[in-house]
Amino acid sequence: MMMRLAVLLVVISGWLSPVAAQPQPGPVVVELFTSQGCSSCPPADALLMELSTREDVLPLALHVDYWDYIGWPDKFASPKFTKRQKAYAHHAGRSMIYTPQMIIGGQTDIAGFKPVETMAAIDAHKTLAKQAELSVSRTGDRLEVSMAPHGKGPGAVRVVLVRFTPHARVTIRGGENTGRVMDYVNIVTQWTPLAEWEGTAPARLEAPYPGDDEGAVLLQADGPGPVFAAARVR
Repeated sequence: MMMRLAVLLVVISGWLSPVAAQPQPGPVVVELFTSQGCSSCPPADALLMELSTREDVLPLALHVDYWDYIGWPDKFASPKFTKRQKAYAHHAGRSMIYTPQMIIGGQTDIAGFKPVETMAAIDAHKTLAKQAELSVSRTGDRLEVSMAPHGKGPGAVRVVLVRFTPHARVTIRGGENTGRVMDYVNIVTQWTPLAEWEGTAPARLEAPYPGDDEGAVLLQADGPGPVFAAARVR
């Protein structure tokens, strides 16, 4: 259970200020399901690198493991990310998963390398009505997260901590991409649910944050469903 993560979640009834700190502008979350063993993935990996230069986008690379059998085990791959991709497909009523695939804001599914469609989806998500305020601050190895509904609020959501490696270069020596030297960005290493928030009253939580990896906090509906807010850990 999530409470075993030693996270303190406090709901503050009647709290007039939405959050204790100034809310950060919420970037649009772009999840790329990719693999070092997929010959169609390098253009999408390059697009994710381009997106990583933007403050209004939070690009995340989730490497899946189902291409490992063709001769090159992706050292960044995790069955957890394959499971997450399958959960998106199931929630959308699809039976197939594929790489590359981008999920924009937890909702918009883009199969293959489609940069024009991807940029249009990001722009569309930037115009969606805000439903939650989210602020994140770090002191030493502790993280404090403050949340408050905006308007009617998002309803029940999961508070998720994501940690990632900003950049890595890999020489691929097997599989469909043999001989290529690839640069990868924002390689997800941890995807940890911290708590559930009912989304109707302001709340705070604290969580451990050891180490130097970069990270972010997301508010996402179960399913997985829409990502209502995201904030980088600075």
